[in-house]
Amino acid sequence: MTTTGTHAELGGGWPDIAGDTALTLKVPAADPLVRTAAPAHVTVLYPFLHESRLDGAVHAELARLFGAHDAFEVTFAEFGRFPGVLFLEPLPKDPVTALTKEITRRWPEAEPYRGVFGGGLEPHLTLAVSEVPYAEGAFHDALEAELAPALPVTARIAAVHLIAWDGAQWRDRAVYELGRAAE
Repeated sequence: MTTTGTHAELGGGWPDIAGDTALTLKVPAADPLVRTAAPAHVTVLYPFLHESRLDGAVHAELARLFGAHDAFEVTFAEFGRFPGVLFLEPLPKDPVTALTKEITRRWPEAEPYRGVFGGGLEPHLTLAVSEVPYAEGAFHDALEAELAPALPVTARIAAVHLIAWDGAQWRDRAVYELGRAAE
């Protein structure tokens, strides 16, 4: 699936750079709830390494690293908010946090969200970004009321997806299965 829109357009406040990559967990069961240009996902790490740095050795290491982590199930039952953003919190969040910590330990130069949020953000699935910050409360309240009957959403996470920004949109580049060590 191709994702359109930049983080700046989606309220991230920073520009995506051609060649940026991200590691994400796709959550297709939540796609009907999402009101952004991106499909439902939980970010493991954005940005990861520039696409020009992704060679066979990096892909092999990612496959090994993710293969050492078991697939897991998450449930999205609670709304949360960051300024301008309505999201769902994945529970448990520990498996996502463990993936992020391992990637940033291995590649410390891959600073989550370019350091904009200090140590990064808690794992979340973005539902909507308010385009009118002063009206976000009412907008998010109404959206919560609309979406609440569809909760909880449960998903099995069995892979990490590497996506890359080509200057116009995010495109899938690789998939790394969880729980299957690289051979």
